[in-house]
Amino acid sequence: MDTGHVGVWHPLINKVPAETARQAARRMEELGYGSLWMPESASTKDPFAMAAVLLAETSRIALGTGIANLWARDAISMAASGVTLSDAYPDRFLLGIGVSHGPVVGRRGHDYTKPLTATRAYLEKMDSVAGDFPYTKPPRLLAALRPKMLELSRDQADGAHPYFVPPEHTVQARAILGPDRLLIPEQAVVVESDPATARATARTHMSLYLRLPNYVNNLRTLGFTDEDFADGGSDRLADAIVAWGSPETVAKRVRAHLDAGADHVALQPLSAGGPDLADALTQLESLTTALGL
Repeated sequence: MDTGHVGVWHPLINKVPAETARQAARRMEELGYGSLWMPESASTKDPFAMAAVLLAETSRIALGTGIANLWARDAISMAASGVTLSDAYPDRFLLGIGVSHGPVVGRRGHDYTKPLTATRAYLEKMDSVAGDFPYTKPPRLLAALRPKMLELSRDQADGAHPYFVPPEHTVQARAILGPDRLLIPEQAVVVESDPATARATARTHMSLYLRLPNYVNNLRTLGFTDEDFADGGSDRLADAIVAWGSPETVAKRVRAHLDAGADHVALQPLSAGGPDLADALTQLESLTTALGL
C-alpha cells in the first residue's frame, strides 16, 4: 500500500452530506495526501458504508477507519466489512479497530471493565473466521495508547493507530511494536502563528479528550501532570498535542513523528470555531509545499 507519509484525519468526513464528503476526498487526493481517516461514534454515519462511497469517488487515496468501534458490530461483521472493501479496492483500505471509552460503551449498553480482554477476544474471533473470507484482507490496526494494547497491536494486528499523542509517544510505540508493524499516529494541527489564537483552538479541541481517562492516563506516562490538565490544558500540553504555526513549523512536527518511527502521520486540521471541513481543506492546501507533497 503506497500512501506516502502524510494523510488526513477529520471528524466531519462521515457527518457531512455525501456530496460534500466526496468533494473533500477528491480535493485531498488532488493535493497529494495519501490517506483519509474517519471516526465512528453514535452521531456519525457508518464508516464502512462511507468508506465505500469515498473509495468509489477517488482513484488513489486510501480510506481508513479511525476507529471502527468493536462494540458497534460483532467480530464476524467487522471481518466481513473489512474484506469487502479490501477486495473491491485493493491496497486502499485500512481497518482501524478500537475499544472506545467507558462513557461511550456504556451508552451502547456494554461492559467496559476489561477493554484489553475484550479486544483480544474480538481479534481472536475475527481470526477464527478468516478462512471463510478468501479475499485480500486489509491491514488491521488498533487504537492503542498504553503498552499492553500496543503489544496486542504487535502480536494480533498489523500495527497501531494512536490518537491524541505527541512524538514522544511515537518513540515508545515504535519500541514496543518493533520494526515490522505499521505505526500511524494522528496529529492535530493549526496553521496559525498567533499563540493566543492557536492555543485557544487547541484547548477547544482538547476539552473532550481531557475528560476521558484513557487519554489523560496516557499523557501522565509522558510526564504531564494535573497542572497540565487544569483550566483547559497548559500551554505546554496544548503545544505538545497540537502542532501550530507556519506550514514549515507544522511540517517539522510531522517530521518529528516520522523520525520517531511513524510510517505515516494523519493530520487533523483544527478550526477556531470547531470542526470545519472547508477550513480544513484550506489549511491542508497551505501545507502541501512544506510537507513535500
